[in-house]
Order: sequence, then C-alpha cells, then structure tokens
Amino acid sequence: MSVLPLVFTSGWASGINAYAAVLLLGLFGLTGVSDEVPQTLQRPEVLIVAGVLFLCEAVADKIPYVDSAWDSVHTVVRPLAGAWVGALLAGHSGSLSDVAAGLVGGSTALASHTVKAGTRMAVNTSPEPVSNIVLSFAEDLGVAGIVTFAMFHPEAAAVVAAVLLVSGLVVLVFLLSRIRRFLRRRAQRREERRLASHLSGPPD
Repeated sequence: MSVLPLVFTSGWASGINAYAAVLLLGLFGLTGVSDEVPQTLQRPEVLIVAGVLFLCEAVADKIPYVDSAWDSVHTVVRPLAGAWVGALLAGHSGSLSDVAAGLVGGSTALASHTVKAGTRMAVNTSPEPVSNIVLSFAEDLGVAGIVTFAMFHPEAAAVVAAVLLVSGLVVLVFLLSRIRRFLRRRAQRREERRLASHLSGPPD
C-alpha cells in the first residue's frame, strides 16, 4: 500500500504542530503500533527533543501575540519538518520516491501552517485570551486525533486532513480583514517602541 496518505496527513499535522507530529509518530513506531514509522523517528534523542519543544510550543501557543511570533519563526521549521518526515516515511516504505514525498509533506505543512498562523492573527485582534487557549487545545487534540487515526486508517485520515485543510483555507479568506487589522496593530506597536526608544536616548 502506498505511504502517500500517511505522508499527506503527517504533513498537515506538521504544519499545525511539527513537534507533536514527530513525537506521536516516533512513539507509535517505538511501541509497535505501526510498522510504517522509520527508525530515525523512534530514536531517543529525537523523541526527547521533540517532547521538550512540544512543551515549549504548548505554552507559547496559548499566549496572545507570543503565538504569532512563534508562528513567524516556524514558517520555515514546519514545512521543513513536514518534508523531512515525508521523505523518511517514503524511504522506509519504498512505495514512493523520497523527493515526491518531501514535496507533498512540505507543501501540505506550509498550507496548514498558513491557515494556523493566519487564524491566530485574526484571533489576536480580540482583547480576551480565552480564544487563544481554546484554539490551541483544539489544534493539539486535532493533531493527536488525526495522527492516531492515520496509524489505523491512513486513507480515511488523509481525507479528513484534506477537508480540514480546505475548510481552513476558506475560513482564512473570510478572516483577511481581521488579519490586516492585526498587522496594522503590530506595525503601530513597533513604531511606538521605536519612537519611545528614540525619545529616551541620550541628548545630543
């Protein structure tokens, strides 16, 4: 059976939370739940690093504006993680070329990361922090649920991931005005900090 559905699903999950995706896949492989997981993802050092970074993301992801800063840094990390995991899965199964799997995993991760980052920008225009916490928990549970489902029903999980991805992109279009508002606020805050720094500087 082709590993493509698992590559696609892991790519989607990596775009939402790359460390959770790597950690879950590694644990499923290590415990013998799935034979599709390559040994690289099961190595203790990989699991430890993924676990520590997952905890860091679990905290940062629930704090308004900190979550968007974290997303900015991970614009590169998440697609690379999706490509890396996809290539490893393909190399382990031998049913798909590493390059093709890397492209699928990386591009899917980039798309789901765009949905996540854009949604967080829109949510950050709201003054209350509860929505960030609720959304973060929903994302974590979604990644855990889809990756777990993919271990037993990869094709069905890929369909669910595809529906979530398309739905997220559609929602993102309707949130563009709020995203622009967030970007304007961030630019205004940077300008205020720049002016404050300039005014507090030593006199000529």
